[in-house]
Amino acid sequence: MDLVAKRSINCEQGAVRAVRYNVDGSYCLSCGSDKKIKLWNPRTGLLLKTYGGHADEVMDAAGSCESSYIVSASLDKSVIYWDVSTGLPVRRLRGHAGGVTCIRFNEESSIAVSGSKDNTVACWDIRTRKLDAVQTMREAKDCITALVVSEHKIISSSLDGSIRQYDIRAGELVCDTIGVPITYLVQTRDGQCLLAACSDGTIRLIDNDSGELLSEYKGHRVDDYTIECGIISADTKIISGSAEGAAIIWDLLEGSEVRRLRIGSEVVHSLAPHPTGSDILFARKRHIEVWGKPEEDEDEIIE
Repeated sequence: MDLVAKRSINCEQGAVRAVRYNVDGSYCLSCGSDKKIKLWNPRTGLLLKTYGGHADEVMDAAGSCESSYIVSASLDKSVIYWDVSTGLPVRRLRGHAGGVTCIRFNEESSIAVSGSKDNTVACWDIRTRKLDAVQTMREAKDCITALVVSEHKIISSSLDGSIRQYDIRAGELVCDTIGVPITYLVQTRDGQCLLAACSDGTIRLIDNDSGELLSEYKGHRVDDYTIECGIISADTKIISGSAEGAAIIWDLLEGSEVRRLRIGSEVVHSLAPHPTGSDILFARKRHIEVWGKPEEDEDEIIE
């Protein structure tokens, strides 16, 4: 797992709340406490566009499947659907009664799914001019912290300690209770497992079908921060940020720590593995840190 620091980007937008790759990893988005979203070329560090229109901190963003639109989630209780090239809001979606914490597109980017501090998950049909949510899920008892959206499933994690899987086609809900507040959630690429970061400093690997706890990963510092995790190296490694300015990598099957990356002195709270390559983006305070394999290890560098 030969990862090195490649680039540091000063986003100059207050604290970076989240960092996200677009669908093919050619661009990335940073969400700022300055109420703006910025679009970057992570290979060069070049700022391509700034999106301003929210009235409070931006907590999450996602790029559409063809990279022409962005959806963003803000503490101002709204979701904004942006045109990437013009930098202008196409639609502002209001319906949440609390700050919006997380946002995802479905696979065709026809529906945006948002999670909020009002304990609800809302689905928005962004291709029509309909400004109301087409569906709202109200089962959670506390803040929604993360979403995994696939072709026919919406999976949410909440501070109430439960993971809820909504099967849209079958109209069914399966609820798995972990019993500890869940602060972040990702799915393995094969769709078999969920990885849940919990406030007790443990990351739990859960079987998607049975809800069975398969493994636990410890050694990172959470303190009171929301620390994101990810799955890298073709579903063989787990990675997490940490409160002491590091990122920790574990072997997925063994559960053992294999590497500790020293990113900086501030909390590393958000991260984004490249969708196809080996690069990983980390957010710490005002910066995005780009890590990856040394350039000569890469088969081909596409500009």
